[in-house]
Amino acid sequence: MHPATTLLRSPVVPFVIAATTACANPDSSVGVAPIGVSASRGAEVAATAELFVTGLPSAFGSIIGSAVGPGGALFVTDPTNGRILRVDPKTGAVTTFASGLPPSLIGGVTDVAFIGETAYALVTLVGPDIGGTDVVGIYRIDGPASFTIIADVGAFALANPPKTDFFVPTGVQYALQPFRGGFLVTDGHHNRVLRVTLDGNVSEVLALGDVVPTGLAVSGNTVYVAEAGPLPHLPADGRLIAFTPESTSPALVAAGFRLLVDVEFGRGRTLFALSNGVWDGVEPGEPALPNTGALARVNGDGTFTTVVDGLDRPTALEIIGNTAYVFTLGGEIWRVDNVAGPPFGKQHL
Repeated sequence: MHPATTLLRSPVVPFVIAATTACANPDSSVGVAPIGVSASRGAEVAATAELFVTGLPSAFGSIIGSAVGPGGALFVTDPTNGRILRVDPKTGAVTTFASGLPPSLIGGVTDVAFIGETAYALVTLVGPDIGGTDVVGIYRIDGPASFTIIADVGAFALANPPKTDFFVPTGVQYALQPFRGGFLVTDGHHNRVLRVTLDGNVSEVLALGDVVPTGLAVSGNTVYVAEAGPLPHLPADGRLIAFTPESTSPALVAAGFRLLVDVEFGRGRTLFALSNGVWDGVEPGEPALPNTGALARVNGDGTFTTVVDGLDRPTALEIIGNTAYVFTLGGEIWRVDNVAGPPFGKQHL
């Protein structure tokens, strides 16, 4: 099948664009616990996911990103309709926070992040290289229906193509993470992490092999990157790496949890990772099989401990206090209370 055809059919674009073979990566040994991470020992953690919000717009053709913003509220992207939604973490009430952003069935608003009280949206797969007319980049939200483009990430990608194979020239940007007064951005197609300043400067801070970088988390000067892995998304290829802007190569923190799509810190600096699930193996880019996703805790020995499984194609994770919120492609939010076990949280018995 022609790559362009595959792209247009793809329910989960970043996984379509991964090549079918893995490349070596200059990572150090597994089990590295960089400063700021609680080196959990792998004790059993049993938790229950409860349906918190339903009826959000589904996004099987794109990506759903999320953030915790002003007032401790949850914010989630609606790429199909070009919106950012606000969700009350106590009541589940949903309101429109911003609209008028470029809509897309295969890309659009893939993530949202805040610097102070100001929201920023990451927009991808809307450029002329795939038949669109909008800018691939970071949009500052100026009001309920107004925005300013602060960085043209697509233009940078066109001028600075990656060394790995690609067929979308502007890339497929996945996650947006505040860092040092600006942002970090993963590109799951171009296999790299970019740094973007508020005045629009874009630079590459980490180039990777064919690993499909997805979610981001930051602790101090250390950046954590989830890797979905190349097709067929084997468990061994679902990895979590860490790097600093000054490091020459990333460290391998943990491996063995397939199709990782997000990573977040919880109470006690415990690190959690989210799996989209088991790839169905039919077409490149198809989402995972229903109800095969999982939330896991990262252990200090480089392994994962499953906290909750049976999730239906989750794509984003937020943690407030000791409660995890999992966002799915089907338009649901699931809540997991007491996500961190002792000594950082109450463990379910």
